[in-house]
Amino acid sequence: MKNLLLHIPHSSTLIPLIEGYCVSEDQLDQEILRLTDWYTDDLFENELDCSIKAPFSRIFCDTERFSEDSQEVMAPFGMGVLYEKTDAGATLRQVSAPLRERILNEYYWKHHHQFTDKVKTQLAQFDCATIVDCHSFPNIPLQRSLDRSPFRPDFNIGTDAFHTPQKFIDASVSFFKEKGFSLGVDTPYSGSIVPLAFYQKEKKVQSIMLEINRALYLKDSSNEKSDRYGEIKEIVQEYLFMIRRAL
Repeated sequence: MKNLLLHIPHSSTLIPLIEGYCVSEDQLDQEILRLTDWYTDDLFENELDCSIKAPFSRIFCDTERFSEDSQEVMAPFGMGVLYEKTDAGATLRQVSAPLRERILNEYYWKHHHQFTDKVKTQLAQFDCATIVDCHSFPNIPLQRSLDRSPFRPDFNIGTDAFHTPQKFIDASVSFFKEKGFSLGVDTPYSGSIVPLAFYQKEKKVQSIMLEINRALYLKDSSNEKSDRYGEIKEIVQEYLFMIRRAL
């Protein structure tokens, strides 16, 4: 059975460089609590699949954003590749041109080069590469969320018209319906990451995003695991097994 490539960009809480931040340690911790995709490394990783994780917080450098702010829809909110605003819109960090260049070169591009190499390895081994973009989302929309609807599903898949096979979408809809969970298709979040070297170019690189509503596995307003954590982890692993079988 072919294995998957799990892309896990937002599970870390590490801030490697404090330079530029202009909030208190407590304020920074609150933003980390609010924006981290808690435990997605543990929920998704397994012995069969390969994974690539960003070893730093998205609040330091968000590897899922475009490197150029002119291309990034969240940049006008101060939440481009290098966050400069909090979710509430307050100043979080002042990023000078030298600091931006350093972080992009030493962290952002390093991650993406490793990601690209892993996709190349999958292509060489299996003649295809299947990425699962691994995320979680808050049950109450963030203030800067593009989708502010209060009605949020249990799970959310994100798709790409070029890189997501219809069979993945159909199988996902059936899977969560059978398990008794609600599912949003490209809502509240849409799309799924593909390295730029292959984006809109190589059909053999497939990608689908899975987002988990944090209310399913965390206690309210905290990063503490709830009693359902084990159940939700099992559901996620069953979902990955289903995607493998669909390859």
